[in-house]
Amino acid sequence: MWTLENLAAGAVHLGLVMYAVFGGADFGGGIWTALASGPRVREQRDGLFHAIGPVWETNHIWLIFVVVTLFTAFSKGFAALFTTLLVPLVIALIGINFRGAAFAFRHFGRQTGEHIPFMASTFAVSSILTPFALGMAVTSIATGKIVFVNGWVQAEPWFWVGPFTLVGGVVGMAICAYLAPIYMTVRTGGELQRDFRRQGIIAGLVLGILTTVEIPVAMVDAPLFAGRLLASQGAPFVAMSVISGITTQILLWRCRFLWAQIAAAGTVTLTITGFAAAMYPDLLIGQLSLAAAAAPPATLRAFFSVLVIGVIILVPSLLLLYWTFRGEPNPELPR
Repeated sequence: MWTLENLAAGAVHLGLVMYAVFGGADFGGGIWTALASGPRVREQRDGLFHAIGPVWETNHIWLIFVVVTLFTAFSKGFAALFTTLLVPLVIALIGINFRGAAFAFRHFGRQTGEHIPFMASTFAVSSILTPFALGMAVTSIATGKIVFVNGWVQAEPWFWVGPFTLVGGVVGMAICAYLAPIYMTVRTGGELQRDFRRQGIIAGLVLGILTTVEIPVAMVDAPLFAGRLLASQGAPFVAMSVISGITTQILLWRCRFLWAQIAAAGTVTLTITGFAAAMYPDLLIGQLSLAAAAAPPATLRAFFSVLVIGVIILVPSLLLLYWTFRGEPNPELPR
């Protein structure tokens, strides 16, 4: 139904997808700076830093958008989420801050030749830690372990650490590691391009295995979510994400890199959409529905009025930014 709360939930979903597709690739760049291997390690890392440079701060707009939308449109849900999931969210926030600082200091350190290894290591560790913590936080809302008693939210102190959420954290990392090398295939050439192609194929296999493993784990640790995911509301998105993932692998194998980039983004989008479909109509599965968590209609109408203005300003600016840095190879890298 096209209710105000469903439209607001759609805005949250869109923000999460955009953050995963764009910001996730940035985190994946940090992961692959740690996993870079072979005779072109330095070129791989330089290529990743070159690609991240123009957009790494911009991509956090989507995370800010998600937080603000939750706070405004689903204030009760926002309070419950940030009360029970304070620890993993703070870990993610620390990772984001350390990652940004390390990226900036590496840039200036490269000019002076000082402290580059330490800053590069900090950047890599933060890039791994942040999507892992965010993945655990997101999957925690599907466990059913956040409950309301007499109107007050309650949860065990470490409920967010469990088989389902741990695999969810690793899936979050795998999504980021999947996108980055595939995006890099259109930004490089020659042997370096083949390095990123190989990394993309490996990451795709790992992501497919992890998302497959997550289903039986969910059956044990998050049965309500698993039931919805495999029912009519979630199963089509699961099937489409599998097809999209296989298509991406084929395109990479055949060196159709631009189409592989599009298909990879589609795979991540469908994976997140499948999760959202299994959660619907709840914000906290089995405990708090979107309708119950939503702000009053007057607040939602005001939110959408402001959102329209923001879209008019923001979208052209982002399109200009992404068009300006649209994947042209770095001339400093070997081809």
